[in-house]
Amino acid sequence: MVHFIIASTLLTLSSFSYAVDPTNIYPKVKLETSMGVIVVELDRVKAPITVNNFLEYVVKGEYNNTIFHRIIDDFIVQGGAYDAKFTAKELGKNIINESGNGLKNEIGTIAMAKENRPHTANRQFFFNLADNTSLDPGRKWGYAVFGAIIEGEEVLEAIAKVPTDYNEAMAWNDVPVKPVTLIKATLLPAD
Repeated sequence: MVHFIIASTLLTLSSFSYAVDPTNIYPKVKLETSMGVIVVELDRVKAPITVNNFLEYVVKGEYNNTIFHRIIDDFIVQGGAYDAKFTAKELGKNIINESGNGLKNEIGTIAMAKENRPHTANRQFFFNLADNTSLDPGRKWGYAVFGAIIEGEEVLEAIAKVPTDYNEAMAWNDVPVKPVTLIKATLLPAD
């Protein structure tokens, strides 16, 4: 199984393999936010397509200076798609939904956002602020979990408490009144 993961990772990562160690099946990413640092450990064993997609955005600097645009306390903190002026960042290709991988949308996990259709995850991700079993797969496709926070839980808790409101320009609810920024995302060296 590990050999299969390494081989598929090598093929997928060809465009940015210089920055990613394909033998690291549990890579860690440091997220420097305007409210502190969060470190996530990703799971290439259970979500190889999703992890490789996320890492591609990380190593290309695509998440740098984006905002967490949707915050619902006791539910999720979502980001990765917009800058502070709500300008949409460039999208890559949609990926296959790996929500049936056995990982659950539990508190402290990171998952991919998607549209209603199953295979529409792209660059947006979210953190679960509760055990969100309604986001797990069942008779319908769920949201693919691909890792968990290993440092900075208190930062996520603080982000979850920022005041939000309806944003008239975007016609969205649950938008932070004061932007919460993902300043920089960095792939950490393998242990």
